[in-house]
Amino acid sequence: MNLLSVTKTNAEVNVTEEELLILNSALNEICNGIDIAEFETRVGSKRNEVLALLSGIGSILDKMALK
Repeated sequence: MNLLSVTKTNAEVNVTEEELLILNSALNEICNGIDIAEFETRVGSKRNEVLALLSGIGSILDKMALK
């Protein structure tokens, strides 16, 4: 992973397919392995926000597979 730019509220990074697969797997385990009742407390984010991030990473991986 390479940091391209950073501001107070955003970071632009360049990640490899392998790194995206790691993030995808980790987020999948988090979304499917933690009880919904304690999800936000344990993760620090709402489940739907993490699912949206997981979906976004999945879309990027799908596009990479087409190249």
